[in-house]
Amino acid sequence: MVVHNIEPLYSADSKILILGSFPSVKSREEGFFYAHPQNRFWKVIAAIFGEEPPHTVDEKKSLILNRKLAVYDVIYSCEITGSSDSSVKNVCPSNLKPIIENSKITKIFVNGRTAEKYYKKYALKEVGQDCIVLPSTSPANAAYSLERLISEWRVIKDELNSCSKNSAGE
Repeated sequence: MVVHNIEPLYSADSKILILGSFPSVKSREEGFFYAHPQNRFWKVIAAIFGEEPPHTVDEKKSLILNRKLAVYDVIYSCEITGSSDSSVKNVCPSNLKPIIENSKITKIFVNGRTAEKYYKKYALKEVGQDCIVLPSTSPANAAYSLERLISEWRVIKDELNSCSKNSAGE
């Protein structure tokens, strides 16, 4: 059994939660999300906000928190071979309630179909909010170019802009 070793990244101001499935071997080694150099998550998030991709953990944290985002994973522990989502067995889901209860999360996006599958199986009932699935930023998702990922993930920025307009009008 492998246990998630990365704390959820969010603040009281976070409005959008992005959930992956479970950290890769590289992410678990480095103790931070999307650490594998071939994963396009950080390039995509930076691009949708017109920023340079972050390199250090502090830069990555700043990018997420400054944009009122939150990042975590649906699975807290599981049996897994390497980093292969398809090998996941005996899942223990993450407790997402503290993130939801201690932030301003209005939308939940999942990074890929595996995260969606486990979110719907374990978290949907607990959280009471459906998720929006985005194409995986994993290098295993070779069907999506970086440009296509950026185009699909831009919905996050659009959603944040919508949140800002709604709260300004209140």
